[in-house]
Amino acid sequence: MNTYDLIVIGSGPGGYTAAVRAGGLGRKVVCVEQAATLGGTCLNIGCIPSKALLVSSEHYHFARERFAAHGLNVSGLTLDLAAMMRRKDGVVAQLNRGIEFLFKKNRVERLIGSGRLLAGNQVEVTNADGGKILLNGKNILLATGSVAAALPFLPFDGQRVVSSTEALSFSAVPNSLLVVGAGAIGLELGSVWSRLGAAVTVVEFLPRIAGGFDLEVAGGLQRSLERQGLKFFLNTQVTAAARDADGVTLTVTRDGKDCTVSAEKVLVAVGRKPNTAGLGLEHAGVQLDERGRVSVSDIGQTSAPNIYAVGDLTAGPMLAHKAEAEAAAVVDRLAGQPTRVNRNVIPSVIYTAPEAAAVGLTEQQARDQGLTVSVGKHNFMANGRALAADTRDGFVKLITDTVSGRLLGAHILGASAAELIAECALLMELNGTVSDLARVIHAHPTLAEVTKEAARNLP
Repeated sequence: MNTYDLIVIGSGPGGYTAAVRAGGLGRKVVCVEQAATLGGTCLNIGCIPSKALLVSSEHYHFARERFAAHGLNVSGLTLDLAAMMRRKDGVVAQLNRGIEFLFKKNRVERLIGSGRLLAGNQVEVTNADGGKILLNGKNILLATGSVAAALPFLPFDGQRVVSSTEALSFSAVPNSLLVVGAGAIGLELGSVWSRLGAAVTVVEFLPRIAGGFDLEVAGGLQRSLERQGLKFFLNTQVTAAARDADGVTLTVTRDGKDCTVSAEKVLVAVGRKPNTAGLGLEHAGVQLDERGRVSVSDIGQTSAPNIYAVGDLTAGPMLAHKAEAEAAAVVDRLAGQPTRVNRNVIPSVIYTAPEAAAVGLTEQQARDQGLTVSVGKHNFMANGRALAADTRDGFVKLITDTVSGRLLGAHILGASAAELIAECALLMELNGTVSDLARVIHAHPTLAEVTKEAARNLP
């Protein structure tokens, strides 16, 4: 039997981060992954390919709609979707090779197959041919991520009713697309296909889009996406579906009335669920919580000795960077090194145009906690770099504790929000004040000055 210091099941952001870090610390490590490529959902059918398509589609939309204002006259602009998909696949392949390189550099062994827990810290790996390998681990890390959740009456068929996986690889732009769910995945992929020419309608059960984000940010984002052509049915419940040769018709309840809405394709983006199927958790004594997530302690330890879990398998936001941070922390603890994961400072981003990004508490959450808060805002429209770059939509909103001046939350709608939020997260991590932020000299002209001015605008 092969014995390892650490067996990692899953090679997504949590899995490969743990494997590479443990290997770099001189541990004997094996990573079990059932897919032929490393990187998990995020790299292969999630974060990375979606961002590649978002960038490509934004370039196309900008060229079509806004080049003329910049004195750039383009005639005969056409879309080569196949070439766009090849570029997307090339980005993924390059990052796949990068992880393979890191595995070799840090002496991480790789096994292709499905891992299943057995009693006594053993893992059974079954390959595609049905062959089995038995592994023994001093410690085991579960990092198998999540899978798309389906609606009971609207199962995925990969053609008419699709998950995000299929929506990343359409062979042609659909004439019309219904998106069920107005979270990050639905909004991002909806905006991709809208820019490329599809008529996109987003159906959302809640009375707002971007649940969990600040209400002002969500409202501003909706208005911006509507100007780009997306339509929204909010406070709307999907109750039934019918498919035919032309597409899918959904029956929905909206404002107390039933109606139907049809499209060539339907993207169901109502969330994701932990990927625990076939892991054999029951054999190892690993317990789940009431929502089917693996129960873990603050240090990622499950109810079974020496078995840990990170990322989408556990409670908290299903974000790649959360998985990475948790995985690195588990490995460092096993190596006897001090570490921590501040789960109050995990940024969230929606990569539309404009982007939406947040970290910490919203204004409403802070007030609901009985805190005395002050709010500072500044608009991108008043920023020189934003005007020069033709990215004037949006604002920065900072939520602070009036007494201490500490930053409680930051909310950004605008270009490069995903990058700008890092400065706010750093300030919160270091327990700094907004006065510290206001005093930092920012290069001029930069978009980051919007954040500085928001800090200066605090009462």
